[in-house]
Amino acid sequence: MAVVHRTTMTPGKLELVASWLPSQAWYEGRPGRAPELMKAGGFRLDDPEGEVGIEFMVVTDTADAAAPVTYHVPLTYRGAPLPGGDAALVGTSEHGILGTRWVYDAAQDPVALAQLRALLRGEAVPQDQSASDTPDPTVVVVAGEEGPELTVARVLRADAPADAPADAPADAPAGPGTHVTATWQDADGKPARAVFAALRT
Repeated sequence: MAVVHRTTMTPGKLELVASWLPSQAWYEGRPGRAPELMKAGGFRLDDPEGEVGIEFMVVTDTADAAAPVTYHVPLTYRGAPLPGGDAALVGTSEHGILGTRWVYDAAQDPVALAQLRALLRGEAVPQDQSASDTPDPTVVVVAGEEGPELTVARVLRADAPADAPADAPADAPAGPGTHVTATWQDADGKPARAVFAALRT
C-alpha cells in the first residue's frame, strides 16, 4: 500500500490545478476569471510497482459563488518525467520528503488508467485520500454491461442519476456499463455522489 506522507508540496496541489484548469476544454469557468478552488473529496489507488502516486481529486471552483462547479481532477505523481507525457503535465512541485514530483493528468497516464480499469474489474481496492493503508468504503463499483471504452467524468453533477451524470460533457461516462461512483462535499458542505468513470461499449 502507498504511504501518505504528512508533509508539504510547493506549489501545492490546488495551486497547480488552478493554473492548469482554465486551459482544459471542459473547464466551465468564465474566460479571464481565475478559479478559486477548494478541495472537496476524492480517493486514491495504489500502483502495484509502488512508483506512481495516483489520486482522484475532487475540487470545487467557487469563483462564481452563485454557481460553483465541481471538477474531478485525477492526478499522478512521479519521481521522473513521464516519457511522451508533455501534453498531460499539470506541473512540477517540491515534495517535502520525496523531492521534485512531476504531476500529470491521470486520465492520460498509463499507470493510472491501468489501475482504474483494475478497479472497475474488481481487482483494485480504492484507498482513503488522506490515510495510509485505509480502504475507502464510499467508492462503489456498480457492475453493468462492460465495454472496452474507459471514460472519465470531468465535471461532477451532484444531482446525477446513479448510472450516469446528468448534463455532463462529452468525455464523461454515459449510458450503461460498469462504473464507479464516489462521494464528495458540495459547496454547501453536503455529501454528493456521481459517476467518476465507466467502462462502456
